[in-house]
Amino acid sequence: MNQKLILQPVVTMFLLTGIVWAYMYARRLPFILKSGINPQSIATPELLNAAIPANINNSSNNLKNLFELPVIFYALCIVLFVTASVDSTYLYAAWAFVSLRALHSLIHCTINIVNFRFTAYFVSSLVLWFMVGRFALAVL
Repeated sequence: MNQKLILQPVVTMFLLTGIVWAYMYARRLPFILKSGINPQSIATPELLNAAIPANINNSSNNLKNLFELPVIFYALCIVLFVTASVDSTYLYAAWAFVSLRALHSLIHCTINIVNFRFTAYFVSSLVLWFMVGRFALAVL
């Protein structure tokens, strides 16, 4: 198997993170400007969260989420690549993880129905822990 294939889902996650980052600013900045909020009055995350409605701030919360479990995904994919351990199971699992994280982001940044969002998050987490566990068993 071509080991470089594992890098495609990694790059897709990078792109997802960039899209959520851009969307966050596209939602936040117009709201701040239209509301006439003094930037100094929102100098901390707590003040910013209090000043901006949840539907505007959801993308910021999602962006933070993209720097939590996906970091493990990135590290694992790099280790799989470097150790030439990539196989079709890892590749399918990686794409499942990325797809579910994209669905989670879409839900979180738009309709934010918690049950749907949680399901996408939980299942993506199970996929990731499957990948981690499988690699750990192979190494141990």
